[in-house]
Amino acid sequence: MSGPHIRPATNKDCAKVRALIFAVLDEYGLEPAPKTTDRDLDDIETFYAGGAFDVLETAEGDIIGTVGLWPLKGDGGDGAVELRKMYLKESARGRGHGKKLLTHAIKRAKELGFTRIELQTARVLEEALGLYAKYGFEHSETAALERRCDQALALKL
Repeated sequence: MSGPHIRPATNKDCAKVRALIFAVLDEYGLEPAPKTTDRDLDDIETFYAGGAFDVLETAEGDIIGTVGLWPLKGDGGDGAVELRKMYLKESARGRGHGKKLLTHAIKRAKELGFTRIELQTARVLEEALGLYAKYGFEHSETAALERRCDQALALKL
């Protein structure tokens, strides 16, 4: 067996995806926002139309990771996509799965024709920040950060 595989998420995955993401947020002392920032988890298929939302799934059907690409529209959004909801279950970390998800997301963003990836994150997510830096993400100015985020990063493709 080659290990966990990445596949497109469907709305049948919403409950499992929400549970994983909210558990990771809780682990790091970050508050879920089901009515605002996390409303995308109620209808993944519609919210990520034009982009992608994928899960990392074990052979047993356990979702151990997630990553989304949401097209940015409006001021300054031309050609940009937001990397959203990149999370890994605690038991899946330190095994190269974060690299696998991020490599996949960057490749997919290029395939979809995007020229820049933007993301928002929090300093407490140290492992993720280190990974983003290794892939060339740099600090970026953004109009407004989500409540639980304290920095924005961007990568030119």
